[in-house]
Amino acid sequence: MAIHQLQAVWFKECGTRPVVDEITTGIRIVGGHDAQIGAWPWQISLQVYRFGLGYHHVCGGSLINHNTVLTAAHCIRKWIDPEFWRAVIGMHHLYRHHSHTIKSRVRAIILHAEFNKMTFQRDIALFKLVTSIRFNTFIQPICLPDVPLVVTAETPCYISGWGNSKEKGPPRAVLQEAQVNIISQDKCNSLDWYAGAVFEDMLCAGLEGGGVDTCQGDSGGPLMCYFPDSTRYYLIGVTSFGMGCGKPKFPGIYIRTATYGKWINSQAIVYDKTTTVSIPCVLIFLSADLAVLHLVL
Repeated sequence: MAIHQLQAVWFKECGTRPVVDEITTGIRIVGGHDAQIGAWPWQISLQVYRFGLGYHHVCGGSLINHNTVLTAAHCIRKWIDPEFWRAVIGMHHLYRHHSHTIKSRVRAIILHAEFNKMTFQRDIALFKLVTSIRFNTFIQPICLPDVPLVVTAETPCYISGWGNSKEKGPPRAVLQEAQVNIISQDKCNSLDWYAGAVFEDMLCAGLEGGGVDTCQGDSGGPLMCYFPDSTRYYLIGVTSFGMGCGKPKFPGIYIRTATYGKWINSQAIVYDKTTTVSIPCVLIFLSADLAVLHLVL
């Protein structure tokens, strides 16, 4: 079953932004700026629990159905137990939640079995949520391509997240957005660029001269493109890595979602019937590992 067919079973619409007028092609954003509330209704904040401090943002993600978030495998790091995590949906400001904001515990984390920590190949993972998310004007799933989509110079593509405002800079409390170009793999792999480090399951996006990029804290978040013919946004890539942030000739590297359509399709429903752990059990577990948590975090 193709991804778009599978999505049709879960929901009637994807990739729409009910509270935002669609941006016309040709507009160029140099650097990032605050996104409008509801601008990217599939944007997720994945957060880890820190004892004494509560949850803090670690990575981004994209809502792809009622209970599944697509993100990057490298985000998991040492926190492989889902009890440490929560997903926050419908959020604009990291510390000021709205009435439509939903916080969900995580039922299961599914990493690609062949994720390579050295090369970042197959840097993809799924979070299965305890909560079944109800869609509204501020919370929507994004469409997944079942085949590689043709992206031209006229195709508007965007990145978003709460990551650092610059390399080694502070994170942003308000969701940021920016428009980017998809850069050819041949150019991105040239000797004075990434010199062959960009594999077939990856793509480059940004500006050749730098200045627009994802950074620390944006990992796992969406690279999305708008296709006027279908009037929908598609999740083209998952934020993976980069050489610094915003450097010329070193754009952000993203995992191609179309490459992993079958994997996403097969894994997205694997844990739908697994049992969950109650909140009291989670807190007991965290209390027992207090010393470990201080070391890890």
